[in-house]
Amino acid sequence: MTETWYFLDTGKQTPAYNMAVDECLLQWHSQGKIPPVLRFYEWLPAGLSVGYFQKTKNRIDLQAVEKHGFQLVRRLTGGRAVLHDKELTYSVIISEQHPRMPKSVKDAYLTLSKGLLDGYRNLGIAADFAVPEEKAASSQSAVCFEEPSWYELVIDNKKAAGSAQTRKQGVILQHGSIPLSVDKDTLYDLFIYRNEKVKQRARAGFDDKAISIDEAAGREVSLEETKAALKDGFQTGLDIELETFTLSDEQEQEIHELMYSKYVTDEWNHSR
Repeated sequence: MTETWYFLDTGKQTPAYNMAVDECLLQWHSQGKIPPVLRFYEWLPAGLSVGYFQKTKNRIDLQAVEKHGFQLVRRLTGGRAVLHDKELTYSVIISEQHPRMPKSVKDAYLTLSKGLLDGYRNLGIAADFAVPEEKAASSQSAVCFEEPSWYELVIDNKKAAGSAQTRKQGVILQHGSIPLSVDKDTLYDLFIYRNEKVKQRARAGFDDKAISIDEAAGREVSLEETKAALKDGFQTGLDIELETFTLSDEQEQEIHELMYSKYVTDEWNHSR
């Protein structure tokens, strides 16, 4: 029988709010208050999210982040930095004990990414799963989209969607960036390089490593079209029905309390 999940679209929100919502959804699912959730969201202002273990000191140019009007936030999940601008972001919250969830992180990526794969195919884009060579794991780059991880989406061997996962309180949180278009010049302004030559070389190589939905489709794809394609893709890829979920006033209050106590603070965001 097809399982029913909640579907939540929080629209454009600040980076800190976005991360607080994902953590609250994880907590509520752990407490049995809500079923599994698929969430869509966007960023206003644009945000630079850094991985849970990622160093910001001498790696991220914090002045450049501020100059561009972006906000930095640290994720609960691992991985490398992502600029969230002109994109759709998704998150999935589901129990580790769910009968369809594999025990290994790698295999869980494969299961959950089937929704992404079907979504891209709904847009007429032929995407595949990445099976990276072992050397990719040793990359020193701070930029997420420079290397695909296991079972992330690739198109012509270029990374199409960047995802990250964590497991806490018996719950899997996987979220990821689906770029509609990428401003690579702005992206590379946000990182510290040994010198300008190294920076230019990294920037020049980016075209061969990442691809946006607009590039892959060969046309401008609207956010609404992307949302519809991905929502349907998750339903078919995961064999689920999505029921629209609206946050209550009490839930919004809990989100804001977490946002102000954690995700807007330097203690959290610059902890490494």
